[in-house]
Amino acid sequence: MRYHYRANAAGSTLRLTRGCLLGLEPRRVGSGERMTFGKAGEAGLSRWMAGDARVCWIEQSEPWTVESQLISRLDLPLNLDQNRHNAFHIRLKGLRARARKHARDSPISSWSVGRVGGPSPGRPKAANGDR
Repeated sequence: MRYHYRANAAGSTLRLTRGCLLGLEPRRVGSGERMTFGKAGEAGLSRWMAGDARVCWIEQSEPWTVESQLISRLDLPLNLDQNRHNAFHIRLKGLRARARKHARDSPISSWSVGRVGGPSPGRPKAANGDR
């Protein structure tokens, strides 16, 4: 959970998805294997997570069984794994694939991939009135 809240899109599918939905462009960094939205984009995602994302959990000896049940019963459009039945699945999968392809087709960026820190510009602008 800490990684989703503090790191970058290179290791967080939630950050990658949210950034793509906001229209942020991932870029390859470092050796070119990892992708991030850059310092300002990642800082905006961190602010969104801190202000708008909520997490809850229960202790479970086999959490993967509960996860499968929840995904099959609830409308969880940002989950791609085990969620092909969701109406948004194809659109989100395509959006993420196009963003990754664009990043692979672009030159490697010199953006930092470490933890985001220090001051940063305002929140990323939401797409289609999404917040």
